[in-house]
Amino acid sequence: MARILGIETSCDETAAAVVEDRSRILSSVVLSQFDLHRAYGGVVPEIASRRHVEAIHPIVEQALADAGTGLDDLAAVAVTQGPGLVGSLLVGVCAAKALAWQLDLPLLAVNHLEGHIRSAFIENPGIAFPALALVVSGGHTSLYLCPEEGIYRRVARTRDDAAGEAFDKVAKLLGLGYPGGPVIDRLADGADENAHRFKKAVMKDRSLDFSFSGLKTAVRRAAHDAGLAHGSSTGGEISPAVRDLVASFQRAVVDALVATTLRAAEREGVRTLLVTGGVACNRRLRRAFHEAAAERGLAVHVPSPALTTDNAAMIAAAGFLHLERGAFADAAVNADPNLRL
Repeated sequence: MARILGIETSCDETAAAVVEDRSRILSSVVLSQFDLHRAYGGVVPEIASRRHVEAIHPIVEQALADAGTGLDDLAAVAVTQGPGLVGSLLVGVCAAKALAWQLDLPLLAVNHLEGHIRSAFIENPGIAFPALALVVSGGHTSLYLCPEEGIYRRVARTRDDAAGEAFDKVAKLLGLGYPGGPVIDRLADGADENAHRFKKAVMKDRSLDFSFSGLKTAVRRAAHDAGLAHGSSTGGEISPAVRDLVASFQRAVVDALVATTLRAAEREGVRTLLVTGGVACNRRLRRAFHEAAAERGLAVHVPSPALTTDNAAMIAAAGFLHLERGAFADAAVNADPNLRL
């Protein structure tokens, strides 16, 4: 039974995990930096890098201890090579290289986006191919066609802000705090998502690409017109007007993601959908995909919330594909902030 140690430091989570035989998670440890970056309304790369340096050793040790796994029990070390923040990535890559060299183990350099896609297989190892994967997170909104295991062809991307970035910027505009996704998800629950009718962006070339800059501008305009540009609260409670505004914004994002994914699935003749990445934690998005898939007879797989946000279990799980194919990285491998999948 092969065990892989996964390491993930692409942004502001320091994570390590041990996964056995592709999908059995023996441990998964994630240290978030939200509290460090909240005052700035977003991730500060230098702060993130320094925190990774402090945390990487104890996090790896905790993952091994939680898994009841010694270093001699490992078959390989998998690490996120990119994309992400270069300083953050370097911490994980250097730690993984040192471990692999010390233990004479294969080093597996994993694309962060492949990790997100493979997260869907941890709980559902028998997913049928071909599949269409939506990767929607803080910095990425893309669609990948997966004709077979380990093969990825990008069919759509965002041309401006990713969906997660749009959530963060709208939350900042309204003074709701950081990160924006969870707070908007919470405030939108029970609010009137039809209070504002925001238009869904359609590319002039009719491509499947996403765009959220126009929506973000429309929200800013609506907030300004209603006097909500810096939020509005009464006795510490968020006003109904703000809640209706963010609910309407959230619906527009969800509608765009679902509609475009369904268009792509129809065009590619795919009957299996994967919805992955941090924004896949959003309850409105999860519900909309399950409802749309049921109406059309499609299979949809959305990982549990703990596996949608950045974690090392997904990196270790993706690493098994590299291990099985002998796709090992050498000592010269380096962090690549713009790594393509």
